[in-house]
Parts: sequence; C-alpha cells; structure tokens
Amino acid sequence: MAKIKIDPVTRIEGHLKVETVVEGGKVVEAKSSGMLFRGFELILKDRDPRDAVQITERICGVCSVAHGMASVLCLDNAFGIADKIPDNGRIIRNLICGAHYIHDHILHFYHLAGLDFVDVTKLSEYEGKDPSLNSIKDFIKRAVDAGDNSLLAPFYPRYEGDYRLPQKVNEQACAHYVQAFDARRLGHELASVFSGMVPHPRALIPGGVTSVPTTDRIANFFWRLNKLREFIDNVYIPDVCAVAQVYSDYFHIGKGCGNYLSYGIFDLKGGRLLKPGVTSGLDLAHRSLDPKMITEDVSRSWYEAPILHPSRGRTEPNPYKPDAYSWIKAPRYDGKVYEVGPLARLMVSYAQGNPEVKRLVDSYSGDLGINAGGLASTMGRHLTRALETKIIADNMAKWILELNPGEPVYYDFDPPEKGSGAGLWEAPRGALGHWIEIKDHKIKNYQCVVPTTWNASPRDSQEHPGPIEQALIGIKVKDEENPFELVRIVRSFDPCIACAVHVLKPKGREVGRWLI
Repeated sequence: MAKIKIDPVTRIEGHLKVETVVEGGKVVEAKSSGMLFRGFELILKDRDPRDAVQITERICGVCSVAHGMASVLCLDNAFGIADKIPDNGRIIRNLICGAHYIHDHILHFYHLAGLDFVDVTKLSEYEGKDPSLNSIKDFIKRAVDAGDNSLLAPFYPRYEGDYRLPQKVNEQACAHYVQAFDARRLGHELASVFSGMVPHPRALIPGGVTSVPTTDRIANFFWRLNKLREFIDNVYIPDVCAVAQVYSDYFHIGKGCGNYLSYGIFDLKGGRLLKPGVTSGLDLAHRSLDPKMITEDVSRSWYEAPILHPSRGRTEPNPYKPDAYSWIKAPRYDGKVYEVGPLARLMVSYAQGNPEVKRLVDSYSGDLGINAGGLASTMGRHLTRALETKIIADNMAKWILELNPGEPVYYDFDPPEKGSGAGLWEAPRGALGHWIEIKDHKIKNYQCVVPTTWNASPRDSQEHPGPIEQALIGIKVKDEENPFELVRIVRSFDPCIACAVHVLKPKGREVGRWLI
C-alpha cells in the first residue's frame, strides 16, 4: 500500500492537493483539498451591494466574467428588476459571457490539460519548415545543450512514459498549441468589444450593461467571432477528436459520481439556451432544478457551521478543526453528490432532448466509436467542452445580429434599503451561484458557491466523497512513482484552484517528487 500526494497539482488555477491511497495498484481512497483560504464573503460584508460585482470579479482572473455575471443576476434579483433588463442588455451580457467561454475552453485544452497527451519535447526530431515548430525545436535544443531542464518551462517538469500520438499528429498538435495563443488573444479581444476590458470587465452592472451597440462594434465583434468559429471547427474539435481516438481508454476512466447538475446558461426570450436541470445520465429523464435543495456541508472543511442553504450560509474559518482536510466546502443537492461543468451541462441538455446538443453528441460519439454514455469520463469532459464551444459560438453569430443600435442597454433604478436575491449562472467550469442579503443599504451576508466547490469538494457528513474524489477511486496506477493517470483525471475537471507531486510510502518515506 502506498500514499500518493499530488501537492500542488500544476496547470490548473489555484492551490489544490490531491491525496490517494493505492493498494494492489488501484486507488482505494482519495482526498481533494483546497489549500488556500481567501474569505471573499467576509470582504463583502457591510459594503454597498453595488460593489459586489467588481469585488467578486477579483475572486479569479480567469473566471472574472462569470463571477461578474452571477453577481449582477444576484443584484437584479435582490433589487426586483430581473424582468426589466432591456433586450440589448441581455444580449450583450450573453456575448461577453460567450466570448469568455470560447477563450477559456481553448485555454484549458491547449495550454493546461492538452500537455497531458501532447509531447512537445518530441519536436527535437522535427525536420519540417513550420516556423512555430522550429522555434520550439530551437528552444528545446538550447535547454538540452545547457543541460538544464528548468529552461524548458512550461514543458518541464513533467511526467514521462505515456505519450502515444503518432509523430505527425503530435507535430500538428504542437503547431496548434502555438496557434491557440492567438485564438485566446482573439477571444479576449472579442469580449472586450463590449466589456471594456478583460479580465475584470467594467460593463456588467445591475440592470443591464454600460456598453452601447454601434454598427462598428457589431462588425468588429462579428469579424473576430467568425475567425474563432473557424478555429473551433477546423482546429479545436479535430484536435480533441484526434487525441480521443488515440487515448480511447480514457472514455472508460474517471467517470465520477454519475450525477449532473446545471443552472443553465445564456438568457433568451422565454428561457435559457442550455436549460437548468439535474440528471443521472443521458438515458434517464431529467429532473427540474430546485435551488432550495442546495446545501453546503462543512463536516470535513476548515469551517464551523451546520448544514445550511447558501442563502443562510456562514463563513467561519477554523484551521484547527479535527478531521477536516480542505478549505473547500461540500455543496450537495438533495443530500447527494453532483458534478458540474461542460459534461454536466450537455448531459442535462441531452436528457432534456435539446436537438442541437443531441445532434452533436450523437454524431461525434458515433464517429469515435462510443455510445453517448461514454462521455461520462475523463476524455468525455474534453470532448463535451469542445462541442459546447461550438454550440455557443454558433449561437453568438445569431445574437450579435439581434442588437439594436440606439435602443437602451440598461434599466435605471434606485437600490432598495433591504432585500435578498440569488444569481445562478454557469462559469465555464460549471454551476456558479451568488446569494446576497441586504439590510440598511449594506451587504449583511454574501455567499458564493463556485464550480470547483462542487467538483473538488471533500467528504460530507455521510462520508460521501466529492466528484473528483469519486473519479479517482478505483483507478489503476501503473507506476506509483509516475502517477500520470491521476493528474489527467483531475485536470479534465478544469479545477480553478494549483500544486508538485509527492509520492510517499504509508510511513511517510518520500520516494519521489515531480511537478506535473
């Protein structure tokens, strides 16, 4: 029996530790631990409610748009103006958020998780004429000649031993790794057309937006969007499929809890593009989402509080709490563990019979030789993220043409003395909820339940492991000193929290250390 500590997990955002116990080559126990206390809920207390948007956007430099959107929805609800947002304001909010999704999903595959499958160091054998590949080849050669692997960052430190892509496919993926930087830049530019700046947009406000649509802005946005749609259709999705074909065994690894929850995303007239709901699989009837059934359990978290709904949640840190092992709380729905994210959104939408989702999921899963249920897996999370990017980008091409220059973009209002509200939205990584209570024109209580709070949650009072923990349990580890299987699973969730790998025997003797 061995204990494997991945602390910290790299190529994610933030500070995450994953600890597993391996017996007979298989994971029999897993713990996911958030290792950084921040306390944004405490920072927000007693401030003007309208400050919440700009403050919560600073929770994360990657997810700032999503937090800003959840916050304005929360304030719209608390101020009683949720049904008064002008169409222009609603559409521009969707366009800003859609641009953020495109950028974020491309970032995750190419520059975070993709390096689990693509071996950039193989370019030392490259003999072609692509200038971007030759520049990486020269970069690698200088580091090798100097005898200093540290010069190879971000491609080192890394694990070894399970890179399977054929040389030509690997070279193409490396070229696209470089092109994806331009695509990410274009995604930021796309968002900033209407948001003003990225990250931490200034245009999102209660009642709508501050950005006015003009013919020039619409044309500017449309041009950039179509460039990104070309990249999604001709580069991103084909690359994910190419990796999936070679690593098809990862359609059978890392399933997780098997329950999926979505708040829904992108407000349209009469509903959302991807609707809210919960399901336990593609072939089961979905159930309506009841936000009242959400609770937060802190039995194994470094906080003091009973099991509460987030609207009454408390943030009372206790770093000395016995048996706790994470700064992450344990959200539960109806007392059960639920996964959130692109896989969950498409699972719920598929179960609801969304025709656009069903067509894409059935087509691509069929081409890859799996049934749609195989998407509940490590590789399935990558594929559904790519397909979702296409769905969003294609719909944005319709929304941009629905803007009406000269029409209002926000609803003017006077903030109430007291009130309460909730903003339920979807960050790229999954279900994002903000809850507020206002008294005497000030924030009395503010609570955020973010996607990785769901996915990286610790055990609850019933000792049910969180989604990432369940995805790791039962996994075979080929080499305890090179546990690449574990980080591939963890990164497929796109955690928003960061971490080196320590591998120890149960008595604590360290047998290896890597940053992966």
